[in-house]
Amino acid sequence: METTGTTTSTGTNSSTASTGSGATPGNAMLSSDFETFLRMLTAQMQNQDPLNPVEATDYATQLATFSSVEQQVLTNDLLKELTDKLAGGGLQQLSSWIGMKALADAPVLFDGVPVTLRPEIAPGADSAWLVVTDAAGDTVQRLRLDPSEPVVTWAGVATDGTGFARGRYDFEVESYLDDDLIGSAGAPAFNPIVEVRQEGASVRLTLSGGTEVDAAQVTALRPGDG
Repeated sequence: METTGTTTSTGTNSSTASTGSGATPGNAMLSSDFETFLRMLTAQMQNQDPLNPVEATDYATQLATFSSVEQQVLTNDLLKELTDKLAGGGLQQLSSWIGMKALADAPVLFDGVPVTLRPEIAPGADSAWLVVTDAAGDTVQRLRLDPSEPVVTWAGVATDGTGFARGRYDFEVESYLDDDLIGSAGAPAFNPIVEVRQEGASVRLTLSGGTEVDAAQVTALRPGDG
């Protein structure tokens, strides 16, 4: 195990006019249902027993229940719209990411090419160490970091000059203040994208180490040879 080293730097008739010609089926149904609900509520108020009137809280409960259903229908329509966009131009655009390097906190498949990292060092730390672990979870190297350096490069070389074997490696940062550990965090790495896949309303990226991340988790991109 290595313990030392450094790093480098998306015309209707009168009964449906309120829905609009461009309304979605869900919105049209919702408008029709809302009109029916109001007529029923009005009839209930007009025909209630004056000696045993409906409590105001009961009306409020009925309105709240309908409002909840209304919101769910609108949410479903929005999700469908987002999914349609992703299935069309959005997913097609993201497919151009394949082969690029995405900055994400995920293991990297090391094949001899140095790995660029953006370590997350705790504020106030006066020293930090990059901890490198292999696919088995064993620590294979600890490298001192310079807290002032936002970007570092892991060369994948031991202190004796021997290169590490091809495989999946993970990175973590330990931050210290006066030799006391004050925090541990990930070290996001630029990781090649090998697949883009739609999963429901989200887009998933498969990275070189086999890890899958949501496209929204990617904070930066670089060319595949960068």
